[in-house]
Amino acid sequence: MSELHVLLVPGGSKTGPWHWQQWLAARLPDSGAVVTTCPSPAESHDPLAALRVRLARTPPEAELAVVAHRRGAALWLRHAATLGARRSAADGVRRADRVLLVAPDDQVRAPGSRADVLGEPDAPALREAGGPTRLVVGADDPASPVGAAHALAHRLRVELDVLAEGRGLDTAAGYGPWPALLRWVLYGSVPVADRFDSAPCAAGWSPVPEGVR
Repeated sequence: MSELHVLLVPGGSKTGPWHWQQWLAARLPDSGAVVTTCPSPAESHDPLAALRVRLARTPPEAELAVVAHRRGAALWLRHAATLGARRSAADGVRRADRVLLVAPDDQVRAPGSRADVLGEPDAPALREAGGPTRLVVGADDPASPVGAAHALAHRLRVELDVLAEGRGLDTAAGYGPWPALLRWVLYGSVPVADRFDSAPCAAGWSPVPEGVR
């Protein structure tokens, strides 16, 4: 069995010690996983370059799981969107084996934003960056409406789990320990349930809701 490497991509500079990413980082080594954390996008001069440096450091024979939250999830989308322009025989970028995008902030994808100017990946570009990719959002997230999440999942052809009362899936919403997420990291178990292990209220990618573009 290949050694499991886990790359955590945080979404902000103030996640705090009780955030689920810190919980994962403390728990995963007990299962033999090697954990690496990217600098927060807010704390790095060039977060995209920092992400790719850490991807490149992953042994090619290892299994690589990426877990990205908020702005970190948006960073992964930017990585996928710009990957084709960089890839060559001499400049390969390590592909993840599976990816979980947790509560990407819809504000960074708003028309006219920097991310909008840079573009977003289509489904083939996302597959270039990683294997099976899953999107997990809170049904009541004030920064990323669930309709926008459905539209993104539909466009990228990825599976979607919508968690009731999940909000931003952060410490403020009670997401410190998160057993279902730990199982996804270790075994690829799906769907990803909430912190109480109750079933998500929606799963699978679906047609774009009426009125959402």
